[in-house]
Amino acid sequence: MSCHNVQADSQVLKKPNKILLMGNPNVGKSVFFTELTGIHAMSSNYAGTTVSFMEGRLALGETEYTLIDVPGTYSLSATSEAEAVAARFMESGAKAVICVLDASNLERNLLLALEMRPYNVPTVYALNLIDVAERQGINVNAKVLAQELGGPVVETVAVKSKGFAELADKLKALLDGGEGGSGGVPVGVPGGVPTGKSTCASCGKCHYCRHSEQNGNYDLWATAREIARRSSAKNTVAESFADRLGEYMIRPFPGIPIAALAMALTIGVVMGGGRALRAFLLLPLVNDLIVPFFRGIFGGFLPEGVFLNILVGEFGIFVISFEWILALIFPYVLMFYVAFTYLEDTGYLPRISVLFDSIMRKLGVQGGSLLHMVMGYGCAVPAIIGSRAATSRKERIVITAAICFAVPCISQTGALIALLSGFGWWMMPSMILFSLLLFVSVTLVAGKVAKGTVEPLLLEVPKLLIPTSRAYGRKLAARMKHFLKDAEVPMMAAIVIAALLAESGLLAMIALYAQPLVSGWLGMPAEAVTALILGIVRREMSVAPLLALDLTSLQAFVGGAVSLMYLPCLSVFAILAKEFNIRIALTITLSTIALAFTAGGLINHAVRLFL
Repeated sequence: MSCHNVQADSQVLKKPNKILLMGNPNVGKSVFFTELTGIHAMSSNYAGTTVSFMEGRLALGETEYTLIDVPGTYSLSATSEAEAVAARFMESGAKAVICVLDASNLERNLLLALEMRPYNVPTVYALNLIDVAERQGINVNAKVLAQELGGPVVETVAVKSKGFAELADKLKALLDGGEGGSGGVPVGVPGGVPTGKSTCASCGKCHYCRHSEQNGNYDLWATAREIARRSSAKNTVAESFADRLGEYMIRPFPGIPIAALAMALTIGVVMGGGRALRAFLLLPLVNDLIVPFFRGIFGGFLPEGVFLNILVGEFGIFVISFEWILALIFPYVLMFYVAFTYLEDTGYLPRISVLFDSIMRKLGVQGGSLLHMVMGYGCAVPAIIGSRAATSRKERIVITAAICFAVPCISQTGALIALLSGFGWWMMPSMILFSLLLFVSVTLVAGKVAKGTVEPLLLEVPKLLIPTSRAYGRKLAARMKHFLKDAEVPMMAAIVIAALLAESGLLAMIALYAQPLVSGWLGMPAEAVTALILGIVRREMSVAPLLALDLTSLQAFVGGAVSLMYLPCLSVFAILAKEFNIRIALTITLSTIALAFTAGGLINHAVRLFL
């Protein structure tokens, strides 16, 4: 499996044996990709998750195909990056298409299905979310829909793995030429001749084509509406509790109290669960078993000296790698993803965006930007990449600035919780308040500085769902696997650097030269310079070394505040340069450094005036 940027890879486009997985955002395409290829793709219950396309291997009988998870799109008119890539894939000559349709929003989904037909690619339609449709009193006749679309239609409930075997069979039969499903004209149009003019002025063809659609000679929406009318029926049913609750969540009341409760529960799960896991399981495991084991192993055949200290000394690789990564960062990362994945899969996060759209508007962005900023609490890199779904470059810059200045990644958050929670219950809430004030200030300033406009909020609010334990567990496991895979090498690199600096004497030398800044201005111990050095490699490493120091509560808060604002790590800098340009990457990086030291020093000296 591989993942590619939204810019369609020319080598992938040229692959001869490829099948496209197409559909609107938020119809469950990523779940289909996972089930059909055995590879886990991130599936979230809100639009804009798949801003990159993924490819995996799909075996049908004795033939192996490349399945491409195309970015979710509402249209092929190429008004956005995702739409442009989807159109390029359709033009590249695929063997077949799996078009995923949302049974509860059939008319809207049929628009894309109709736009795909002129490409003449054999298509099988997966009618997904039929359980949600039935809950709303919508009954779709799959046989009638298949006749209207001219291709096989399979009823599916992706999160429950229903219908996949039949889908694979229908797809194989389609590829073997056993069933209809190639492109062509909609069955519902007599003779395939569009209403209005019988010939396209651009290409002279007397059937439906993309030119006729663009010239307004063919009402795709009317056709989609008519097909939906003929193939589905709506019965009056009592609104379910989940649907009523979903509506309440986007109203100021009780939406805001619900949001406050959700935030409180999330913080409680992350802080309480992470701290309990750390104290009762991981710290004893590391301090009583793992570290003594390695000290005994290496101490048994290595003499005392620099090499032994690099391995198992105070900053030894086999000491702090377990103390920092396993006992400090891992428990809070795990509990964050436990809470975040659940909120994500229920469909609650888009409702937060709608609820706070008016407030975000005052900050210069629309409510949908909040989704990407929330993603930044997981990791800044995918959050910045995900901002491609923003409606303008200005909005992307504002989102990115807010993430880099004021949104700590989850591993950094875990380190901050571990650092501050030992100084009283009020320390972490104070840091959260400081982070919110910083977030508002940075967003306001970036909105004023960045040129351009911000479009109104246009966001699909999905159905409120209860995630299945199977889908939730698989996604949580995949998230933790990705975290360990992506973070392990940089964190280990930072730990090796710390060990070498400590044992070579370079750390003491750097601390001496940095003393006016670190000790004089920030009021921190000279040894805190380690955090500033390692923070360049990984953001959480700007906090972890502080745990070994005997700090006052003021020093801990200043250290946490500097870490919060401190320059983005190397991976974030790299993605900034790639997504924007080197000038913006340098501007954000240098600005975060300047603000971190300025604000940290001001906090230190201001508090000391009142002590």
